[in-house]
Amino acid sequence: MNEYIYTANYSAEDRELAGMELRAFFGKQAKGPIVKTDVDLELNRSPFMREKISVILHADTAEDLIRKAGEIDLGDQTFKVIFVKINDLSPEDKVDYAGRMEMERAIGWEIVGEADLKAPDRLFGVVAFGGRWYLGHYEKNQRVWEKHVKKPREYSTALSARDARVIANIAVPKIEGFRAIDPCCGIGTVLVEALSMGIEIEGRDINPIVVDGSRENLAYFGLKGNVTLGGIEEASGQYDAAIIDMPYNLYTHASPEELQSILTNARRIADRLVVVSIDPIEEMIQQAGFVIQDEAIAKKGTFSRRILLCT
Repeated sequence: MNEYIYTANYSAEDRELAGMELRAFFGKQAKGPIVKTDVDLELNRSPFMREKISVILHADTAEDLIRKAGEIDLGDQTFKVIFVKINDLSPEDKVDYAGRMEMERAIGWEIVGEADLKAPDRLFGVVAFGGRWYLGHYEKNQRVWEKHVKKPREYSTALSARDARVIANIAVPKIEGFRAIDPCCGIGTVLVEALSMGIEIEGRDINPIVVDGSRENLAYFGLKGNVTLGGIEEASGQYDAAIIDMPYNLYTHASPEELQSILTNARRIADRLVVVSIDPIEEMIQQAGFVIQDEAIAKKGTFSRRILLCT
C-alpha cells in the first residue's frame, strides 16, 4: 500500500475551514498540520495543503533513514533533498537550521545521482511523523486557484476563490464518478473552482444577470460548463452532491419559505449537500431531511459564513 504525507499551512482564523477540508479528503481522524494517509490526492486542489511526500523509504531513526537513502539510484538524473519543516516533532526534538541542512546533505550523499540545488530533475522530501522518519518524492502546492481571484464579473458578497475551492472539495472529495450541481450559482465562483479541478458540475440561478455573469466568468478562464436560468425546483435527475450558497444579497433575496424550498429540493436531487449560510438554518436542514455531518466557520474580514456538510 502506498503512503503519502501532506503538510498544511493555515492561519488561526482558517483552522476550522482547513480542518473540515482535511476531514473531507482523509477522514475524521485527519488533524493538521500534517497527515499520513493512503489517499493519493492532487496537491493543487487544496488552498491549505502545502506539501506532499510520496513515501519511498521510512525508518525509526534519522540515522537509519540516511543509511537507507543509498537504495535510491537515479542514474544520471539530478536531485535535491528538502527537509520538511512542518512535522510533529516535540519542541525538545525540533531540528534547527544547521541540523536540517546537515540531514539534507547526509541523505544527498547517500543517494546515487548528481545533486543540483537550482534545477534538479527530482525533488525528495524528508519528514518526521509519528515517531518515524520518511523520505519520498516531494511536491509543493502551486496555488493555482490564485489565478481565479480576479474575474470579469464580481460581487462583493460572493465567496472568495479560495473558500469556493475548499467548499467544492468538501462537497466532492473524490472526483471520479461524482456529479454535482450548484443550483444558486450566482456569478459562478464555485463553478470556476470545481470545473478547474475536473469536477463534473452544472449551475443554475433564477437571476438572469448573474447567470450571464457566471457564463462570462467561465468563458474568461477557458472553462466549459452548463449554466441554466431557472430555480432548483426545475432541476431534474440525480446528483451526488449539491453546493448551495444560500441567497442573501441585494440581487437574489429569498424568504424563509423559499430557503426551505431550496433545501427540500436539494434533498430531492442530491445525496450530499454543502450549504453556506450567514444565518442559523439547522431547523430548515432537518426539516428537509438532511443530517449535519460536519461544519466550520469561514471568515472574510468581519463577514462570517457557516459551512455545513449534510447527508
